[in-house]
Amino acid sequence: MISLPGFNEWLDRALVEQAAKADQSVEVYVAQAVAMRLMLDVNRHKENPLDFLTHFSSANVQLSESSPLPPPDVITDPGRLQALYDTGLLDAPREKAYDRIADMAATALATPGAAISLVDRDRQFFVSLHGPAGDSPGSRETSIDRSVCQYAVASGEPLVIADARDDPVLKYNPAVTDGTVVSYLGIPLVDSADHAIGTLCVWDANPREWTSGHVTTLRDLAKLASDRIFDQ
Repeated sequence: MISLPGFNEWLDRALVEQAAKADQSVEVYVAQAVAMRLMLDVNRHKENPLDFLTHFSSANVQLSESSPLPPPDVITDPGRLQALYDTGLLDAPREKAYDRIADMAATALATPGAAISLVDRDRQFFVSLHGPAGDSPGSRETSIDRSVCQYAVASGEPLVIADARDDPVLKYNPAVTDGTVVSYLGIPLVDSADHAIGTLCVWDANPREWTSGHVTTLRDLAKLASDRIFDQ
């Protein structure tokens, strides 16, 4: 029987049973649990997660794909959230003007997916979504754990990802692990107070090398979206 400091016999037995259900050794099961706790603390203390993820990878410690990283602290910043809510676009009906911008982005960059996204505290809402999508607000949102856009929002800078499966953070995102998003390019939508509320983004289910021309084109289209959102 494997015993951990502070555990009694019942807890030791439960540990062995749960590790077996996860099809892991107890050592791997414990290492993965510790890694997830470390990442939670790193996020809470506003430290850089990439250093930790790199060392986890080199040590062959994998984070659980069912337990994605929490959103960066900037996502829950009250000022940013108020700027988002002030737009009145969360759960709003689709508008042709925004649909046209998403369609132009998909056409200009030749991608199957494009969207104007809004990143809330615990969800991502699509103001516009290129391609078939329901008209009801409920069909146009995902939980925050599937959001790639949150990282563009957190940085306030374009997020350029050629292959998210190779990215130490995004490789664990459910939208990546299920094959929906492999390559991604997103431009934050930023108000006059430098609050990023969402993105204009495009993506592909295949790897893709984005050029400076792609970034410039999407940035120009993002300005159209930002001007409409914040000038109303």
